[in-house]
Order: sequence, then structure tokens, then C-alpha cells
Amino acid sequence: NSPDGTGEVAKKLQSIFGGNKIPKFIPEFIKLQKQHDYDIVTGTRYASNGGVSGWDLKRKLISRTANYIAQVLLRPKASDLTGSFRLYKKAVLQDLVSRCTSRGYVFQMEMIVLASSLGYKIGEVGITFVDRFYGESKLGGTEIIQYIMGLLHLFCTC
Repeated sequence: NSPDGTGEVAKKLQSIFGGNKIPKFIPEFIKLQKQHDYDIVTGTRYASNGGVSGWDLKRKLISRTANYIAQVLLRPKASDLTGSFRLYKKAVLQDLVSRCTSRGYVFQMEMIVLASSLGYKIGEVGITFVDRFYGESKLGGTEIIQYIMGLLHLFCTC
């Protein structure tokens, strides 16, 4: 019973996200952003108390390796470039979206690399990513090629 209707919104989101645990981290994102005036707060599976649930060893190795290579080549100020659970200041998001040229999977990576190169302040919250209950992962040969091409593009341009 919230007078502003947020209770109903929360119920609707709960029905959409089901068992996914990611929404529970939202208050922590907001708190960290307010405490440090971060331009971006990003969820990370690879720092502090972050992790994944429901992935087999092969998928974990692919993800870790992809992030490690990106860290070495791009030197971003974030430990998880491919995660998409983020909080942006509105003006920062508008600026980054207007500058990004990537499409698809690489877009998330470009957003953080570009933000880092522009000097935006980035904070991180360790999250536990819970694998999807429905549908299939989009990770396949095409996505891996897109990732490599995107990585090379960012290395040459950022």
C-alpha cells in the first residue's frame, strides 16, 4: 500500500523477474552512488562478494577469460565489462549513448570503457548473477566473433 504507486510497480517487476536475485541489489547501488557521487555504479561478478550461480565450468571459464583479456587490453576502471546491471546518472547515460557506436553484446563493454576514458567516476557492487530460468543463453560462435571484433575496435579507438 504505497500512496505513490511504487508498491504496484514492485509487484509487477517481481512477477517479471521471478527468481532472479539481481533486483535485491538496487538499494546497495543507490546507497553507494549517493555516498561517493559516482557517475556509474555497476554490478560485478568478479570483485568483492560477486559471483555466478547456475553456470557450468565451461561458461565460467569463457566469461573469466573474456573479461581478463579485456582488462589487459583496455584497462577500464571496472572489473566486469560485460555485465549489464548498472545505475547511471541521467546526463552521463545520455552522453555515453550519444557517443557509442557499437551494437549488440559489445555495447555494454564500450559504455564502460568510454566512461573510463572520459573520466567518469565508476563504482562497483558485487552481485551474484543467477542464470536465466527460461530461454537459452545467446553465447555462441557469432557472439564470440562479435566480442573479439568489438574488443579490437575499442583497443584501437578508446
